[in-house]
Amino acid sequence: MSSSLSLSPHFTSTPKPLLSSTSSTKAYILFIAPLPSHYAAASSSPSNKIDIFDKYTLKCIRTLAGHEDSITGLRSVDRIGDAMRMSPVSSGKDGKVVIWDDRASNEYAIKLSNMGAAQPLLCFDVSHDGNTVAAGTDLKGEDAVIYYWDPRRPDTPIREHNSTHSDDITTLSFSPSSSSSSPLLLSGSSDGLICISNPYEDDPDESTLHVANWGCSIAQAGWVPETHQTRSSRNHQPRIWAASDMETFSTLSHDLDPLLNIDIRAPSVHSEGWTWVTDYLITCLPSSSSTLPSSVDSPPNLGVFVGSNEGDLALLSHTDLVEPDHTWNMHKQWTNGHAGIVRSLFWDEEHNVLVTGGEDTRINVWSEGTGVASGSKRRDMDWEPDEHSGKRARR
Repeated sequence: MSSSLSLSPHFTSTPKPLLSSTSSTKAYILFIAPLPSHYAAASSSPSNKIDIFDKYTLKCIRTLAGHEDSITGLRSVDRIGDAMRMSPVSSGKDGKVVIWDDRASNEYAIKLSNMGAAQPLLCFDVSHDGNTVAAGTDLKGEDAVIYYWDPRRPDTPIREHNSTHSDDITTLSFSPSSSSSSPLLLSGSSDGLICISNPYEDDPDESTLHVANWGCSIAQAGWVPETHQTRSSRNHQPRIWAASDMETFSTLSHDLDPLLNIDIRAPSVHSEGWTWVTDYLITCLPSSSSTLPSSVDSPPNLGVFVGSNEGDLALLSHTDLVEPDHTWNMHKQWTNGHAGIVRSLFWDEEHNVLVTGGEDTRINVWSEGTGVASGSKRRDMDWEPDEHSGKRARR
C-alpha cells in the first residue's frame, strides 16, 4: 500500500499562534466550542470545568462549574429545546448532559439526567432541530446504552437503545441535516462496531440499520458530506470516516462497506529540506469541495488534522478517500504553539482562524495571515471547513 504525502501547491506554514492563553486550572484542554463572542474550553480531571475565553483577547473571563466527574464532550448548538440562543452543551462521567448559560459562572439552563442514575456518559450529540439529545454510556454489567432525551423533558430519557453495542460507546453523530430524509445516528464503540441506526425507533432491536465490525476499538467517527458525485454512485463513495485508538484511519460507504484503511502515521514528507511525520490523528472536519484543492475534479469533502508529539499540527487530505494507492496532500502546518499532544481544535470560519487546545494546558488562536507558503510567497487559504456541522516539521 502506498502512503505517499505530497505538499499542496498552495501549502503554507504558520510559525506561531496569533493569541495564546492557558486553562484556569492548568489542566489539559480536551474540547473547544464556539460562542458568539467567546470560546468555551473544557478541562480534564481533576478540574472538570469549562473556561470561557474572549475571542478577541483570549483572556479567560469566566469559568463554568463543569461536571462532578470527567467531561467527555463539549459542543455549541444554535438551538436546543425551547432555547433559541447559541449555547454550550457538555457531557460527563457524572451521567449528565448539561446545557449551560455561559453568561453566569455556575448557572445551567437544562440538565439532562436519568432519574438520578449515574451511569457514565462517554459521548453525545444534538440533532439539528435541537429537539433530540443522544448520549452513549460505558459498559455496565452487560449493557452499553444510547439514551435519548427531549430537552424540554429533561428528567428522564424518552427512549433507550441497549442492543446496538456490547462495550463502551465512544462516539455519536447525527447525520447532516437533509430536507429529504430523517436524521440517522452514527455510533462507534470499543467493541469494534460502527453502526447506523434510527434514533426515533422505540424498539432497540429494530433500530439498527447498518453495522460493520472494524475489528479494533473505535475512538472517533463522523460523516463525510455528500456531493452530487457521491449521491449518483453511493455504493463506491465514502460516507463515513472512522479512527481507532491505534491510529488506524478508515472510510466506509453509506451502508458501511469498507473502503480506505490506513495507518494515519504512514503518509510522510521528506523533500526539499522539509520533513513531516504524523504521530496521531486529532480529528476530521467537513469542508467545502471548492476550497479543498485536489488532483481530481470532485475532491472529497474532508480535512484530516494530524499532530506530532512535539505539538505541531498539519492539515491533510486524500484524493478520493477510497483507493489506498492514491495520494495524500499536505495543505497547512502550524508550529511552535504547543509543547506536547494537541487534544482539540475548532475552525472559526467567521474569523478565519484555527483554535487549538493541548495537554500543555494552552489554548491558541492561529491566524492564516501569518502563514508562509512553500514557495516563500504567502497565499490565501486553500481549505475552509464548513461549520454545517510524528516529528517536528522543520525547514
